[in-house]
Amino acid sequence: MNLLHIDSSPLQANSASRQLTAEVVAAWRQARPDLQVTYRDLAAAPPPHFSSALLAAFGDPAGANAETQADLALGETLVSEFLAADVIVIGAPMLNFSVPSTLKAWIDRVAQRGRTFKYGPNGPEGLAGGRKVVIVSSRGGVYSEGAAKALDFQEAYLRGVLAFLGIDDVTVIRAEGLNIGPEVRAKAIEAAQAQTAALFAASAAAE
Repeated sequence: MNLLHIDSSPLQANSASRQLTAEVVAAWRQARPDLQVTYRDLAAAPPPHFSSALLAAFGDPAGANAETQADLALGETLVSEFLAADVIVIGAPMLNFSVPSTLKAWIDRVAQRGRTFKYGPNGPEGLAGGRKVVIVSSRGGVYSEGAAKALDFQEAYLRGVLAFLGIDDVTVIRAEGLNIGPEVRAKAIEAAQAQTAALFAASAAAE
């Protein structure tokens, strides 16, 4: 089994999402000793955002300069990693009600027409189904309920883009209210850890 582990939080050691994705991957390693893990730290090595040169090179790769050729090669590496994975664990902190721009840049690279989706007579069709995705969602406030729920452009966006790519096996492990206070933060992380334990308990029962 191949697992792709994505972190995107810029907080490094202080990141709840990094802590929780590491715990999810560790639990998967314990459940599947044959697990092969590919790791991408999008904060440490962010994919460049789309440029006009890159967009032009999609139509004419042979005419691209060396820098843009390298950018095309990176995109090929990222989408190949994505397609090679049976399981994808995504650390997605909420930043200004959405995901970090580095995570959006990664999504732009893996959402490739003809590779992970296509347009047919009935509209768009996802080509990346058959994979399981675990989204580790971390939030400073509470956005799963109440008035702030309308500002959730993080989990809703990720679920939407994954569905567009044909992936409907998505689990969200959520830790929210992290900036309300130390007690709330500790309880939120404990709740997320309980979700991880329940996920693997359910998987074991199904086998």
